[in-house]
Amino acid sequence: MSDYIDEIKISISSGNGGNGSTSFRREKFVPFGGPDGGNGGNGGNVYVVGNVNLNSFRDLTQKRLFKAKNGVNGKGSNKNGKNGEDVIIPVPLGTQIFNIETKELIVDVKENKIMYLIAEGGKGGLGNSNFKTSKNQAPRKSTQGKKGKKINLFLNLKSLSDIGIVGFPNVGKSSLISLITNSKAEVGDYDFTTLSPNLGVIKTLKKDYLIADIPGIVKGASKGKGLGLKFLKHIERSGGLIIVLDSSCESYEMLIQQFNNLLDEMNTYSVSLSKRIKLIINNKFDLCKFKNQLNEKKISKSINQINFSCIVHTKKELENLKETLLS
Repeated sequence: MSDYIDEIKISISSGNGGNGSTSFRREKFVPFGGPDGGNGGNGGNVYVVGNVNLNSFRDLTQKRLFKAKNGVNGKGSNKNGKNGEDVIIPVPLGTQIFNIETKELIVDVKENKIMYLIAEGGKGGLGNSNFKTSKNQAPRKSTQGKKGKKINLFLNLKSLSDIGIVGFPNVGKSSLISLITNSKAEVGDYDFTTLSPNLGVIKTLKKDYLIADIPGIVKGASKGKGLGLKFLKHIERSGGLIIVLDSSCESYEMLIQQFNNLLDEMNTYSVSLSKRIKLIINNKFDLCKFKNQLNEKKISKSINQINFSCIVHTKKELENLKETLLS
């Protein structure tokens, strides 16, 4: 879990504006040349940009301070200073950026390749050539550049996905997402194989659907037990939720209990989660000991269900599963 970071604090500083110049034109045979002081350059801005290829803040852990360049001072001969270089920080889609001091939400990054301005650089100062008037032909006034902004930020990641996959550890979620998407999810027959949300894509002619598989929820996750609480937030913004149950358990009643326990954890965290369940997948159906009951009864009257096995399945069953997921 050490390589998955979904919360981080960083500091940013936009650049200071360069100072305006006080200068007068000096040329041979022109002893009293007019003012020619140039303006200072603007300080660099600090931006964040959404990057669909990122899914954590791991790349930001090595550098917690981001500082844009200062604007260059103006010079004589009406030479304006260069603007300071901007800083652009790539972040995953779903990143919420808060001002630590004010608790204000500055921006919620939801679009790929879109830049969001976080801290504007200071404006460059004016050279004395800007202050020439009919009454003051030789102004000695120029202004200093404005200071940049320093802000301490808290970055919180809440993944964006069309579909979120939810279940207890070791029910086959990672195998499922590997089958239906291009994800290379780690698969293993032990608890907590998945330590960070797996993201995969189902490509269709009309649209690409982003699927998120979060680490297994344990009983008590909504109260801070296990890994579930940390990652429940990653399905808060999923368009629909898929419940995956392990039908290789001993009885139909135990399967019902699995579902009810998951429902309890989701409702305790947020009542809106259970309202977005669109499908129940009874996984490991090839190992089920009560297939007749499962074929005859519905776990929930209001939610569709499908029996599936990640190990033994046909291409038609897999395509049917995908079609049902996206319906």
